[in-house]
Amino acid sequence: MSAVSGVDASAIAGMCQTEVVPEFCTCGAQLPPDARFCHKCGKPQYDYKASFEEAEPEPTQPQPAIAELQPLRIPTDISFHNGLAVRIGFIAAMGAVMVSLFPIPWPLVRAPIAFVLAGFLAVFLYSRRTGQILTIRSGARMGWITGIFSFTLVTVLFAVAMVAVSSQGGFAEELRKLPANDARADMIRQALGNPAMIVAVVVLYLMLFFIVFTALPILGGALGAKVLERQ
Repeated sequence: MSAVSGVDASAIAGMCQTEVVPEFCTCGAQLPPDARFCHKCGKPQYDYKASFEEAEPEPTQPQPAIAELQPLRIPTDISFHNGLAVRIGFIAAMGAVMVSLFPIPWPLVRAPIAFVLAGFLAVFLYSRRTGQILTIRSGARMGWITGIFSFTLVTVLFAVAMVAVSSQGGFAEELRKLPANDARADMIRQALGNPAMIVAVVVLYLMLFFIVFTALPILGGALGAKVLERQ
């Protein structure tokens, strides 16, 4: 019986770590063999080391770098809210007005061609600047913006010219040159003497200017969009 007790005690001593555990805790309680904590006060009796180490997570392989995608060019609405379209339209309109004022032969042919080319140039510059291929509708809208600026510039120049001529007595001089017994001269004198008639003539000319100087760039813009789309 003593031999068995000795074997059991040695086995227990081999299984437990009694050599590092005191028999009594600091609080006075007697500790059982291999006690990790005091059953009375809860004080740890030795530093417990885990029988196994936590497996370190395997390092993840870095994912291959994905090539940066180029941002898609989202077509911007062609309108007066588009600052770039407005600037290009103004530049194209200014160029067309300057070309139409040059003393080049055939002014009746030069001016329409200049404003058609203005719409074409506006579409070309906008496509070159943004990388977008405009549809025919967008090209026509680009030409419309150019036409609005063309109409405004031509109207301002026409008004300045009329004020300059009237201030120097040019109209009165031309009226004196008209024949006295000519029916057309009499009709012109009556029209100039009637303020309502003058207003009607001015409005008629403004409407004519608006139709001509917006339709030609619209045609050029649609043509430019069609040509660039094929290319």
